[in-house]
Amino acid sequence: MEKLYIVIPAYNERENIRRVIEQWYPIVERTGADSRLVIVNDGSKDDTYEIMQECAVDKPQFVPLTKENGGHGATVLHAYKYALSEGADYIFQTDSDGQTVPDEFWPFWEQRHDYDMVIGLRGSREDGLSRVLVTKVLKLTLVVCFGVVVPDANTPFRLMKAKTLGENIGLIPKDFNLSNVLVAVIYEKKKLRVKYVPITFLQRQGGVNSINIRKIFAIGMQAMKDFWTINRSLKGLK
Repeated sequence: MEKLYIVIPAYNERENIRRVIEQWYPIVERTGADSRLVIVNDGSKDDTYEIMQECAVDKPQFVPLTKENGGHGATVLHAYKYALSEGADYIFQTDSDGQTVPDEFWPFWEQRHDYDMVIGLRGSREDGLSRVLVTKVLKLTLVVCFGVVVPDANTPFRLMKAKTLGENIGLIPKDFNLSNVLVAVIYEKKKLRVKYVPITFLQRQGGVNSINIRKIFAIGMQAMKDFWTINRSLKGLK
C-alpha cells in the first residue's frame, strides 16, 4: 500500500484549524492505514496547537507537530523532511487557511505514477488582486534569476513523489523562506516530469493573514538576493 503524507504548515490558525483537519483527514483514511495527515504548528501565539492535540485524540492517522516560529518556508521544509524520514511514498502539501478544496485532490492522486510533481495552477483566484500581482511578479523574477518559466511556482497544492523530492531537497538552503518556489525551479531546471492542473483558490476562510504587503515586499527583496546566490549553485543541473 502506498503511503501518502499530507503536510500542512499552520500559524495562528485557531479559527480554521479544526475545519481543515476535518476536511483533509478523510483523504488519508481513504488512501490507506499507513497514510498520515501531518500539521506542523509554526510557533503559533494562539491555541492552534492545543486544538490540534484535541483533534488527534480520535484520529490515529493525524500527527500534530510543533516547532519554534521560523516562517512558512522553513515549516514546509520541516514537514517534508519529517515525511521523508517516516518513509512516505508521496507527499502532498497544502495550507491551513482553507483556501484550497480537498475534493480537488483526487485528480492529482490519479496521476501520481506519471509525474514527479502534480501542482495546482491558480487561474480564477478569490484572494485579491495584490496576491495575483505578487504571483505575476514572481514568475517574471524566476525568468530573470533562473532562466526558467514556472506557471505558478508557489501554489500550496502539490503532490510529489517522495523519492524525487528526497533526491533534491538538499539543494534548498536551511530555513529558506520560499522553499516551494525553489522546489518548482529545481524541477524545471532538471526537466523533471511536472504537470500543472487548474485548481480553485478561495478567499481565506477565517482569521487574519500574517503576511501583508509590506512583508511581501521585504520577502521579495530578500528573495531576489537569495535567488542570484542560489542560481550559481544550481547551474549545470541535469
